[in-house]
Amino acid sequence: MRIWLILALSIGLLMPPPAKAGAVADAMVSVVAVLPDWGGGYRRQPGQPEEPEGSAVAVMPGGYFATNAHVLGPATKVDVRLPDGQLRAAIILGRDTRSDIALLKAPVDTPVPTIAAAPPAGAQVCAIGNAFGLGISVSCGVVSATRRTNTGFNVIEDFIQTDAAVNPGASGGALVDGHGRLVGLLSAIFTKQSDANIGVNFATSSALLMRVVSDLRNLGRVRFGKTGWMLRPLSAEDRRKASGARVARLDPAGAAAGAGVKTGDLVHQVDGRDVHRPSDAAAALYMHRPGETAAVTLERDGKPLEIRIVLSE
Repeated sequence: MRIWLILALSIGLLMPPPAKAGAVADAMVSVVAVLPDWGGGYRRQPGQPEEPEGSAVAVMPGGYFATNAHVLGPATKVDVRLPDGQLRAAIILGRDTRSDIALLKAPVDTPVPTIAAAPPAGAQVCAIGNAFGLGISVSCGVVSATRRTNTGFNVIEDFIQTDAAVNPGASGGALVDGHGRLVGLLSAIFTKQSDANIGVNFATSSALLMRVVSDLRNLGRVRFGKTGWMLRPLSAEDRRKASGARVARLDPAGAAAGAGVKTGDLVHQVDGRDVHRPSDAAAALYMHRPGETAAVTLERDGKPLEIRIVLSE
């Protein structure tokens, strides 16, 4: 009996603390349903996205809502449905298809949740969205992994992976931590045979989200700096000795070449972020605008190098 009690207590200590129901409920009022008009009202037309409704979350005061670009599809008009069922016409301020983020503005004063960094693996999180168009609901789970890239959904990815249930219609909703703080934008469901939750779901990190929506609000597009390099994954043989991504090609007039990078260099880190594949470097670099500096850790001929690259337009 004593052994079982000790075991139960040990398991309890290892479990993540439960989400605070009140804080998560407060965050739910920041999420709205999204109804794109694809030229035939809200009904899906042939060749249009399969989800007739989506979700969006308030990210800035004044009625600014983030959603996924794929939720909008080709729509030029969109309504948001508030928690009380009222509809409001929203303006599409911009789309960034590389990161699958779009920004809307609606004439409502919706509370904006506190923005927080991605929690560690094992921390409890909750997904808030308009699953199957039924209305805003919440499901909870844990962070399975952070800084996921190369999943095949977007050109630029910085995903939090979670087992919190996410289903069609919840895309563009909020991933919140146990305190109700926004840590990610629900973005993708990893499935095999059916477009439904199997416990491997992805949310764009709050860091990438806020970087993109800032440009969309101010410019209507995302300005990002370029290195002028092309990276390639390491071969299986290379991976027996090292990790990172190899510089396969350089623009002689590009920012990386100008900073001293050479073809064949091995990229280990960008701005302190470990690089295991080219998509990791792309995610780190996308946080920078032209003229900003990225700190890159390289290996050349077995020796480490620290190089600072001033990114070009």
